[in-house]
Amino acid sequence: MAHKRWNIANADKEKASAISEKFNMDAFVAYLLAARGFDDELKVSEFISSSVRISDPFELQGMDEAVERIERAVSLGEKITVYGDYDCDGVTSTALLYSLLSEMGGDVDYYIPQRDSEGYGLNKDAVKKLADGGTRLIVTVDNGISAAEEAELAYSLGMELVITDHHQIPPALPRAEAIVNPHLQDGELPFTDFAGVGVAFKLACAVYGDTDDILYRCGDLAAIGTIADIMPLRDENRAIVKAGLKLINTSPRPGIAALIKAAGLDGKEINSGNMAFSVCPRINATGRLEHAAKAVELLVCKDAARAEAIAAQLNDNNEDRRRLEQEILEDCERRIAGDASLLRDRVIVIGGRGYHQGVVGIVAARICEKYEKPAVIIGEDEDGSARGSARSISGFNIYEAISACSQLLTHFGGHPAAAGVSLAAADIPRFRKLINDFAAEKYPAMPPQSIDIDFKISPLYLTVDLARSLKVLEPYGEGNKRAVFALMNLELVDVVPMGGGKHIRLECRKKGRIIKIACFGTQQKDFPFIPGETIDAAVKIGVNPYNGREYLSVSAVDIRKSGMDEEAYFSQREEYQLFLAEKCNSKSVYPQRAEFAAVFKAIKKRGIVYTDADSLYFSLSGVTYAQMMFALWAFRDCGLISFDGSRVKLTDFTGKADLNASKTVKFLKGRLGIE
Repeated sequence: MAHKRWNIANADKEKASAISEKFNMDAFVAYLLAARGFDDELKVSEFISSSVRISDPFELQGMDEAVERIERAVSLGEKITVYGDYDCDGVTSTALLYSLLSEMGGDVDYYIPQRDSEGYGLNKDAVKKLADGGTRLIVTVDNGISAAEEAELAYSLGMELVITDHHQIPPALPRAEAIVNPHLQDGELPFTDFAGVGVAFKLACAVYGDTDDILYRCGDLAAIGTIADIMPLRDENRAIVKAGLKLINTSPRPGIAALIKAAGLDGKEINSGNMAFSVCPRINATGRLEHAAKAVELLVCKDAARAEAIAAQLNDNNEDRRRLEQEILEDCERRIAGDASLLRDRVIVIGGRGYHQGVVGIVAARICEKYEKPAVIIGEDEDGSARGSARSISGFNIYEAISACSQLLTHFGGHPAAAGVSLAAADIPRFRKLINDFAAEKYPAMPPQSIDIDFKISPLYLTVDLARSLKVLEPYGEGNKRAVFALMNLELVDVVPMGGGKHIRLECRKKGRIIKIACFGTQQKDFPFIPGETIDAAVKIGVNPYNGREYLSVSAVDIRKSGMDEEAYFSQREEYQLFLAEKCNSKSVYPQRAEFAAVFKAIKKRGIVYTDADSLYFSLSGVTYAQMMFALWAFRDCGLISFDGSRVKLTDFTGKADLNASKTVKFLKGRLGIE
């Protein structure tokens, strides 16, 4: 696995000390806040305050017109349809606005498009269906800003639109009585990074005329959608999520209470973390596998027994989603293991029959995270068409890369981090080549990934008290990540399986203290370090209650070998990538006899214990990254090791290997003109 750059923050120690003294705050927490830009009394006070400040909703352009048209529809008894989306943001937006308009006495229903057959946003068939059903006003939530043709159709059928959305503004706006989108005023307002549910919440505040009351009525829904859509948890979003989580923990509505129980969180404190990983996926799963209208029904349900029945259905959908996701992920992993060229590609592209469209995006994210490369996972349909989802690493614009392949695509859309594609299944191999040709030209060296670390700390200071003190930073989320600490120069004492072998626990020692670090999702056979080695660990900490007591939990974010020369590593890795992209032709990449011997000796030292190439690099001396990689490929050619571009393991090869006869050495000699 490629190693990440560790970006360790700095802070003004005097300012941090002043914050600690002023707010009677743990010194480490004060330093962390100062390093994150909260370096004066006002900023800190606003950040940690329990009070809620929500700006005037009428500051948003189009709000006056939106309120006027909705109020007129309610008073005249016109049928209103809240038109939402099938993800968690769209579902909570729909539930929020539908609930409010119902309580106001409006003749209101809601419509969520079917993910597979209708796709995202307004579509013409749905518009016709609503017109036939008597709808006079469509209010969109979390969509609509790009629906120019659909808007014209709605007006031609005697309907009118109010559009609320948070997506980027297209060159031409659709026809509507009002459009409320914070991005229409980027740079003009102090905060515009709302989720779709945040915009719906602001509209509800404006229609109802009492922000505090709406926050109490609907803050839970606004919090769930904001967390699910990974919006930055600062400013008003932070205030909304704080208030919403408080409501969920004190008096949850029946649907949310049932969902929490179904997720196995009954009786536990609900925070942004377990909300994001346990509750939101259950809402999303219904939109992926069935129809998201069922999730809206749950959130607006007032009967506890009915809510529990619907929550059980959502839970079943989530289990099905997990099963499908795992099946597709395992198939992708098998194909990567069996075809080394997939891993050598800059962009991993895999197409498969039977890949469910509702989960290919999740699988793409998993592949992207594991291999630290952009990934496009495509499901092939029986009619010869195919649709897929892409996810990308930081610094690689996947939307730009997909746009460069537009001649092969029947449809595509997205943004720099994620995108969707439609194409003929027969064109997937051409698409793979085209997107990788683009990546080789535009990104000859892939952007190195990084981890933001708040500060280095001694294990002696990792305590339950510090973990408790960090709660002042909650709620965590995008723009306000959980604190990450660097533990340096730890002696690895033992690697212990846990969770039935799915995870491991590292037992490390420093200055006489033993510290235990959980590595979730890593099996013992896949851990690249062995007892006796010295490692650095980037970790998060928390509090685990058990039998009436609280214990410190420490979990790994990243592990690396101590003493690594980051600059040399990243520079040499870039040279290797540039050589593969034919952007450089340096003979220094060619391993001589001494380099071959050093690399093989390092592998033999580990015996049959797996390592990864990048971790192996740090156990070598006098061998460049490129020399090591080409030595590994040559060893693989000869059957001495198993190697897929990342994982390295000694085989039981016996006999004599002729490295000069290997495909890799022949390739290098031909490329470099070496006899």
